[in-house]
Amino acid sequence: MAQTLVNFRIEEETKKQLETLCAELGITMSTAFNIFAKKMIREKRIPFDVSIDPFYSESNQKAIKESIKQLEEGKVVTKTMEELEEMSNN
Repeated sequence: MAQTLVNFRIEEETKKQLETLCAELGITMSTAFNIFAKKMIREKRIPFDVSIDPFYSESNQKAIKESIKQLEEGKVVTKTMEELEEMSNN
């Protein structure tokens, strides 16, 4: 089967991590992308869920910033894991 060259940009660290993973799997990045392309063609969809991580939601980011502010102002009471476990048992 004839092959063609496809160029695209990827973050350097992502590429390094992907190369490492592919090596661990015993395949090349080219093979990995071919697997992805063939599965996408066969299923006529992206073969995994694409969604927004709720961690990055506006409301969660606001809550995190507020927690940091309270911590910096000394308004946070810290508890040990044992204390938290005891609270959950009551």
